[in-house]
Order: sequence, then C-alpha cells, then structure tokens
Amino acid sequence: MLSLEVAGVAKTFTMHLQGGLRLPVLQNLEFAVAPGQCVALSGPSGVGKSSVLKLIFGNYRCDEGTILVRDGDTMVDVARAAPRQILSLRRRCLGYVTQFLRAVPRVSALDIVADALSDLPRETSRARAAAMLSRFNIPERLWNLPPATFSGGEQQRINIARGFLPEKPVLLLDEPTASLDAKNREVVIEVVREHKRRGAAIVAIVHDDLVREAIADASLDITRFAAAA
Repeated sequence: MLSLEVAGVAKTFTMHLQGGLRLPVLQNLEFAVAPGQCVALSGPSGVGKSSVLKLIFGNYRCDEGTILVRDGDTMVDVARAAPRQILSLRRRCLGYVTQFLRAVPRVSALDIVADALSDLPRETSRARAAAMLSRFNIPERLWNLPPATFSGGEQQRINIARGFLPEKPVLLLDEPTASLDAKNREVVIEVVREHKRRGAAIVAIVHDDLVREAIADASLDITRFAAAA
C-alpha cells in the first residue's frame, strides 16, 4: 500500500511579466512513497526540487500526470482536486515543513505552534506545543512573545516545531535543517525517525549529506526529470 504516488507529472511555468514566456521545469516525473519510508530529492539548485513539493501540496498545478495522496481508504488526485478538497486533504493528510516562518504580529510563539493542532482542545494543543518548543531548545521565556523579533535561528525552529507537531500520513520537508546547529539538526533527525516509525511517508529536500544518510531510505535525482527549455 502506497501513501503517495506521482506518475507522468509535467510542469511548465508561464512568465507573465516577460511576455508570456513559457519555462518548462519537469517532465515525466514518477516516484512513490510507502508508509514509513523517506525519499530524499537530490539535484542542483534550480532543478525543481521545491516545485515537486509544491505540486504535491497543491500550491502548484501540474500540466500533466497524477499526484495521488492516500486519504484513508481512497487515493485523492491532487492534480485534479478542487481547492476545497485540497484544503481538506492538508488538514487530515498532508504536512509541510519548511525553514521559513511567516511571523504573525502579536501572536505568541506558543500559539503559533499550537495552532497546528486547532482541532484539539486549546489546553491540549498548547501543552503539546510547549513540549515541542522545549524539544527544539526554544527558551520558555520566549514562548509567550511574538517571534517577529526573534533571531532567524529561533524563528526557524519555531516553524519546524509547528510543522512536525501534527501527525500527518504524508510529510513534505523543504530543507528543515538548513542553518541549524548540530544539536538542533540531531533533534530534527530524531523527530523524522519517529514520524517514520509511526508510518509517515516522507519526501525531503536535504542538502546535508549526514542528515540525508540518517533519514532517507531512497534518493531521487530530479535532474532525470528536468524539462529541456
């Protein structure tokens, strides 16, 4: 049983500010991920790795192919799903962890992380958020402060904590360890391994060789699927 199956996917971007110039990025992209497996995407910068994650998450629409994400006993084709269905899929099945935090003015770090569990009682979500913030070495004195003025590293760890907190069957990781120190990289590795043991199917972009070796079961070179301009 697969959690994610990508088949025959192609993507071309249209540059509207450059007279409608069309820029092919991907063609015939194919791979699958089973529960408890992590597939690492490799290839040089600009080859389309982040675009692959955004296609799976539904931020981009592909021109061709299918992107099937398991939702219980059914497989939902993100490439053809309606926007409302994609939002529902994200709530239940799709997690996305990036290194970048969109800091919300006047909202505390604790509440930003706890909001990832908005379907749970507030006390429960805040308790689990506090545990995750502790795990990522965010000092308790910062929990009730808005993170807009925090250091870049602190903001990154808050965002990672928020992304990892929910238990999603499919998890997309976009350079979550970039710029982290060795101690916090180890925390990310531990958390990824825990999600794998609980059956999460993971697609990761990781440039750190040691991190990739620690979490990935397979590697996929996106250069193989790069479209010719």
